[in-house]
This record gives sequence, structure tokens and C-alpha cells, in this order.
Amino acid sequence: MSRLTPPKKDDLDPIEYASRDEISALQLERLQWSVNHAYENVAMFKERFDENGVHPSDIKTLEDLSKMPFCKKQDLRDNYPFGLFAVPRSEVVRLHASSGTTGRATVVGYTQSDIDNWADLVARSIRAAGGTRDHMVHVTYGYGLFTGGLGAHYGAERLGCTVVPMSGGQTERQVQIIQDFQPEIIMVTPSYMMALAEEFHRQGIDPRSSSLKAGIFGAEPWSEGMRDQIESAFDIDALDIYGLSEVMGPGVASECLETKDGLTIWEDHFYPEIIDPETGDVLPDGEKGELVFTSLTKEAFPVIRYRTGDLTRLLPGTARSMRRIEKITGRVDDMLIIRGVNLFPSHVEDLVVATEGLTAHYVLEVTREGILDELTIRVEKDPVAPADDSAAGYLQKRIKGVLGVSTKVILCDPGEVERSVGKAKRVIDRRNL
Repeated sequence: MSRLTPPKKDDLDPIEYASRDEISALQLERLQWSVNHAYENVAMFKERFDENGVHPSDIKTLEDLSKMPFCKKQDLRDNYPFGLFAVPRSEVVRLHASSGTTGRATVVGYTQSDIDNWADLVARSIRAAGGTRDHMVHVTYGYGLFTGGLGAHYGAERLGCTVVPMSGGQTERQVQIIQDFQPEIIMVTPSYMMALAEEFHRQGIDPRSSSLKAGIFGAEPWSEGMRDQIESAFDIDALDIYGLSEVMGPGVASECLETKDGLTIWEDHFYPEIIDPETGDVLPDGEKGELVFTSLTKEAFPVIRYRTGDLTRLLPGTARSMRRIEKITGRVDDMLIIRGVNLFPSHVEDLVVATEGLTAHYVLEVTREGILDELTIRVEKDPVAPADDSAAGYLQKRIKGVLGVSTKVILCDPGEVERSVGKAKRVIDRRNL
């Protein structure tokens, strides 16, 4: 099957191929506006700035942003629901919120201008993946308060695509609709894409024969091994998209089809920093740390130095002039420490999907025997070409050799690992149950 083709330069926004000096000049102008907007209209930012002895007028260069205090997710929870809004509620045309499963929900708002910018950036992201107005986009992200579904939907419409607003779930019908409607692009979580592959096979259909040519995947960390498995299963290009509701939603950064070498940050709307998670010090480009974003154009809900919790590094631009972030494969708060070794689920995922006869459906179970933590990996056999029992021992040795962690690997029959229609739950911590 033929794949999609990258956009031509004439199809891009001029800022996408502008010089670094032009990008930096625009960023500084917008940064000064955004910091002042937050200071003048959000009580928490004014109080935080005043406590730290800083003022928006202190920002003379982009580097001066490092003088400003950070904002964290707890600040959103502490100011629930509308305490961080910078415009009157009458100017807010839409609300989104997190699930609030680990505490109070985090609520964000959008003016009409914010919605328009969001749609433009998701459209830019789909275009970067090779999408055009001639294509149909099957949206499998959840709709509702979660930003994924409506963010993808508005962006695809803005690009001029035909949108199939399928949302999550109804896996059997998802396959039927894909077969009947013949979309070229799907937007979905990578873990659910693998569940769709299983459903294709269950229905006796080779997923490689589907109309799909590209997938735009986000909402959860995923490894290069998972990319390879998805591309092989469906004969498509698998591209990463990044976003979080606190900063906007999907479309903060996205991979470009030309290179698939990390996510281009749409730097005309978001200013990135990488910091040391422990000290908060800004790290130079190329060093790995926690990703921090400052919004440059948001009206209803500006964020200044928002600590995302995502671990990555800043890289120079390739397909576009704007800088990239390396594929995010872990978060500060999902790191496991097993007998003194730091471990992320994505580290295990790379080794799982590289093991013949296993699928990407896995879960890590952490227990405690006395004072020592134990890690058990439950992973499913491939229903088409299942691994034999020796695969468990092989995977254990690979994990010990590459990651330095002793584990127990249990091979499961197809369907035993719980499926999710949204973000996959990769870790079950039984230490405190």
C-alpha cells in the first residue's frame, strides 16, 4: 500500500520554516505579553511572583524566564475549578477537565481565540503527518471532558479533512467502520491500536489490508519498539503527537513524516524548557530532564513555567526550524525504583516487543516481600505465532542484562491482560494494597 507524502513547503505556515532569530523574536514578544497577562489577571501568579520578588517587566530576554516561579498540577487542584482563569467566565467558550481519579480534577478553559489556535495547531500536526483535506480521519480518542477527542476533531476539520467522530470503545464496530468508510488516518492511543489489530484478526481480516496509511498516536508514553510493532501490524506510518490539557491538549508538539525523529514543538505558541527535576535548574539543550512549558498565546488559561512531569530532552529542528523533543517514554511520577534501580515501563516495553512470540499487551506488578520490592511482568503470547515457555526465561535474562533488574515473567494467553480503550494502565502497585 502507498503511504502518505510529506507536505510541500508552500503548504506550511511561514513560521514553520522561519529562521531561529525570527522564531525567538516572536517568542519574546509573546512571552512578555503572556507573563504580564497572567500576572495582571490571575491572583495566584501575582502572589507567586511578588513572593519571589520578580515582575513581568524583568523579562528582557527569553533566558529571563528562568527567574519566574514554577507552576505545578497541584496549583490547578488548589484553585479548582476556575481560580486560575485569566478572563471572565463569560468569555470562556469551553471547559475541559481531567478525570480527577487521584484527587480533584484539573479544569482548564478556552476562549474562542484559544479554540481557534488549538484547531490550527492540531491541523498543523495532522498536516505534518501527511494529512490533507482529501483524507478521512478516524478519531478514536475519547470525547467529552478529555481533550483528545474534540482536540483531534476540530484540528482535522480545520485542515478540511472528513472526520469520523468514533470515540473510544465498541472495538468490533471500530473495525467495521474502518472497513466500510475507508479512512486514511487514525488518531488513537498506541495501546488501543494494538487492541484494534487483535480485533481485525478475530474478524479474519489482515490489518495490513485496511485503508489506513498513517496513525497519529498520543495520550500515553510509547516506545520505538511499539512503533515498529504498530507499523508492521498495519503497514502504516506511526507518528507521535504530544499535548496535555493544562497546556492546551493534543497538538503542542508533533512528529513530522519526513523524519519521524522526535516531536517538533510548535514554538510560536509554547516556550519549552528542560529542568533538573530535583533542583529546578534549567538544563542546556541536549540534556535529559523534566519538560516545562510556558504558553505564549493562551487567553483563558495561561500557564507560566508549568512542570509537566514528562522526561525528555530538547533537540535542534530537522524537518522544521522549531526545536524537537525526544520521544517521551517516562514521567517523573511513573518511575519505579526496584532494589535501587530506576525503571520506567517503556524500558520494559522495548524488550517485550522485541521478544519473538510476545505482544505489546503487558502489565508490571510490584509487590513487597519483607523489605524488598519484587517485580512481576505479565505479558501475553502472540495469538498468531505464540512464544513457547522459554520466552519467559529469555525475557528475564534480557531485562536483567539490559536494565539490571531481576524480575519474574509470566506468559499469559491472549486476552488475559486487561484492555483499555484509552490510556493503558501499565503498573499495578500492590505494595500498599
